[in-house]
Amino acid sequence: MSEAFDEAAAWAYVLEARRRAPDEVEHPTASEGGTDEALDILEIYLPLLTQPDLVLGQLGQSLDGRIATESGASHFVTGPQDLKRLHRLRALVDAVVVGANTVDEDNPQLTVRRVEGDNPVRVVLDPNRRLNPSRGVFNDNGARTIVVHQGLTHTVTDDEIVVPAGVDAGLDLTVLLAALRAQGLRRLLVEGGGVTVSRFLAAGLLDRLHITVAPMLIGSGRPSLTLSPIANLDKALRPAFRHFRLGSDVLFDLDLRTEPE
Repeated sequence: MSEAFDEAAAWAYVLEARRRAPDEVEHPTASEGGTDEALDILEIYLPLLTQPDLVLGQLGQSLDGRIATESGASHFVTGPQDLKRLHRLRALVDAVVVGANTVDEDNPQLTVRRVEGDNPVRVVLDPNRRLNPSRGVFNDNGARTIVVHQGLTHTVTDDEIVVPAGVDAGLDLTVLLAALRAQGLRRLLVEGGGVTVSRFLAAGLLDRLHITVAPMLIGSGRPSLTLSPIANLDKALRPAFRHFRLGSDVLFDLDLRTEPE
């Protein structure tokens, strides 16, 4: 890394590091020079490349914990710098996972069109086979799409995975992760929506969680996370965390496998 490297050079370094083995990822220090934006890129993304298996959840929310209005309007809660962060996350993972509601309401592309990098495989959780096949992820040829259904037996094909129900009558997410990893999809981004991210978190399957908070009050609407009630705050999750400014938004990077100091 040359002195006074900029944002583009830092992102190119991260993309190159993505091709290395996790134990070969090196982290340049601030003493080597670089803009604040470039150093933040290294700090945010390089830790995601230091382990072979990763399940990363992500959400963008208002100050009052909403990811959308009651009708589902969510474009956009967070600002352009956070959208670029999301596209960079996609470029660093093998697959991006979304629930049926996200596909039905947002019709997302789930590509890396805002940044340099390769598109991930798209994994759509549609347990009850309710999605309209006209949705873009099934037709745009932008990337491979795998649809996940619920069934009595576990089967896998190139474009479909059937998994049994878990303990909460939803998809058995542990079986799903094993099926994806068997196909070489080892770094996963659980992108949304809030219900899907909450289920992965409740199951203890997330290694990290990115939550970006925008200076906005929606007042009512769809919550960011929905977990089982707790009796007191001693039961609250208090993971190790870092935070970064993304324009007017604040990113909280939660390490769910490390206790806070």
